[in-house]
Amino acid sequence: MSHDSRTALRVCPLCEATCGLTLTIEGTTVTGARGDRDDVFSQGFICPKGASFGGLDADPDRLRTPLVRTDGVLREATWDEAFDVIAAKITALIDEHGKQAVGVFLGNPNVHTMAGGLYPPLLLAALGTRNVFTASTLDQMPKHVSSGLLFGDAQAIPVPDLDRTAHLLLIGANPLESNGSLCTAPDFPGKLKALRRRGGTLTVIDPRRTRTARLADRHAAIRPGTDALLLAALTQVLLEEKLADPGTLTEHLDGFDELAEAMADFTPEAVSAACDLEPDTIRGIARELAAAPSAAVYGRIGSCTVEHGTLASWLVDVLNILTGNLDRPGGALFPLSATGRAPRPAAPGKGFALGRWRSRVSGHPEAKGELPVAALAEEIETPGEGRIRALVVIAGNPVLSAPDGDRLDRALADGLDFMVSVDPYLNETARHADVVLPPPPPSQSAHFDFALNSLAVRNQVRYGRAAVPLEEGGMDECEILARLVLAVGGNHGAPPESVDDLVIAATLAKAGAPETLAAELTGLTGAERRLDLMLRMGPYDLTLEQLLAHPHGIDLGALKPRVPQVLRTRTGRIELFPEPIAADLPRLRASLGARPAGLVLVGRRHLRSNNSWLHNVAALRGGSNVCTLQIHPEDAARLGLAEGDTARISAAGGEVEAPTEITDSVRTGVVSLPHGWGHSRAGTRLTVAGADPGVNVNQLLDGSLLDPLSGTSVLNAVPVSVTAVRGAVPVSVTSTR
Repeated sequence: MSHDSRTALRVCPLCEATCGLTLTIEGTTVTGARGDRDDVFSQGFICPKGASFGGLDADPDRLRTPLVRTDGVLREATWDEAFDVIAAKITALIDEHGKQAVGVFLGNPNVHTMAGGLYPPLLLAALGTRNVFTASTLDQMPKHVSSGLLFGDAQAIPVPDLDRTAHLLLIGANPLESNGSLCTAPDFPGKLKALRRRGGTLTVIDPRRTRTARLADRHAAIRPGTDALLLAALTQVLLEEKLADPGTLTEHLDGFDELAEAMADFTPEAVSAACDLEPDTIRGIARELAAAPSAAVYGRIGSCTVEHGTLASWLVDVLNILTGNLDRPGGALFPLSATGRAPRPAAPGKGFALGRWRSRVSGHPEAKGELPVAALAEEIETPGEGRIRALVVIAGNPVLSAPDGDRLDRALADGLDFMVSVDPYLNETARHADVVLPPPPPSQSAHFDFALNSLAVRNQVRYGRAAVPLEEGGMDECEILARLVLAVGGNHGAPPESVDDLVIAATLAKAGAPETLAAELTGLTGAERRLDLMLRMGPYDLTLEQLLAHPHGIDLGALKPRVPQVLRTRTGRIELFPEPIAADLPRLRASLGARPAGLVLVGRRHLRSNNSWLHNVAALRGGSNVCTLQIHPEDAARLGLAEGDTARISAAGGEVEAPTEITDSVRTGVVSLPHGWGHSRAGTRLTVAGADPGVNVNQLLDGSLLDPLSGTSVLNAVPVSVTAVRGAVPVSVTSTR
């Protein structure tokens, strides 16, 4: 280490595991990143993404200054000029066409930044629009909806107690590649290996023999899209064989008898052909689950982004409830974050409602205040009152992440009067913006995990200030979003800290706390003062100063039972068989006889990637992180495909071509393409990604297939046809077998 080198601590913002990093910094450049061995949560674990922190931080393609479109061309501009344009354009559009003329899209990285946790709700309140779209309807919205229906709170998501469980059933999840999702757990691989070492059991349900599945005691290669049928059959076995025992939860349950009646048809024999699993296998999984001293069922993106995603998400927790494993150590528990609500006495709440309004064109019902991303293009294209004329995109790239990106691409190009993008890159979506506001690199940003701490497998809290000073001409992301709130809300030019002051005053008033508490808050910024207030009012009575005094974090202990305090249903009880679920069950019953006529498509995760936003980091490219079509040897032989051949994949939304990777890690009848690729559009500034762009799997989808309860796009178990492209030159494929 050179004499001017120093180290700084930072929590990694590149996936949901939130590992602590020790950065090596020379001058203002991050030259290395390793795991922080003293971090209270991650204890030194690091993955390739965290190790590449410096490469992402110093990416020469990152925008350093705002861009403003003049005469059709984006040019560099000052921050004041950029916000002046936003204030003038958005205000004029709202004055002429009303609040619904503005749409907002929030992307996945918002949950990985302090600014993304604090300011988007204020932006939505300032705009007053119902045209809100987020990456949730491309991912986890079914879990929010099922939690809302069961527990009355869409944010009350139980997570598996990985460190203490004796039996873990994973369905549609591949945490060895994803590092966990809706389950914040550094070193997920180590936790699964520890489960095995202590004599526990790991069961994986997945149509692919993933790295996670290879670790399992039992891998059931289910037919894609039938997760809810399997979960219903497991539920039926527990009820039929009198294995269900909710234990202490019994007194908090409504709807047990109705559930038993509704599940009666879903026997292992009834679902066997659809799932392509033997009835004895299904019974065995159910009995093992019931017999385990403690167990947790955990379902993720493979079981969410399918036709029955909400039903599958609901049944995951039904199984946890029926086996007595919800809200008990070793089962699935509700985390309590340091900035969460302090525990309150159990009492009936407002409950959770779906469909409080509908989208203008197709009448899609809202869920958790959001409309389906699949509806965004038509809301821009279709004339009439309430048409989206302006769009604000924060940390999102829906041209790649949403179905039928070509249609959305055209809508953004031709259908909008004005667009703002808050993004460090000129990506496939941001290239259409009239104003681009670039946040600074992560080393120059303070970090706190608001959302992810509420999903953590152990209660803990960590905060770090920026490791490197803000470069000249840069603007902190919290200030960018605060100014954006002021610009669109009629207060353009007011000090950005006034946004935070208003929130602090309103929070104190709502809590009945003395106004004088505002003067006691510490912090260098408005965002820090808000964090200090949330910590003080939270369940652990902490302060910002305490966090700063513990740079490796504060351990707040193992997860503890929290029912009934967590419940916010109208009855104050767990509503085991809510009406919207009951109304959707006939659709599941009808699918018992469905069989795919040909191949079906599933996605896949890469450890060295995260959706569409890390493909420009050279250190993360290559290895298994390649855009190939994985296909089983029997299917490849039938179609005349050899390793490296170019395959044409066609579906309702279009067609793409990708190199063939022949592997028995996918079951017969299934092909797999990763998501987040397709960096081939002109007008972006993504040098590394553009050199090897891959293809956009979501272009195969036309957006018409949705899970009706959550509005989530069906991205998995999609029927496709695959043909060999004759005359194409085979390419070398790095196999992941």
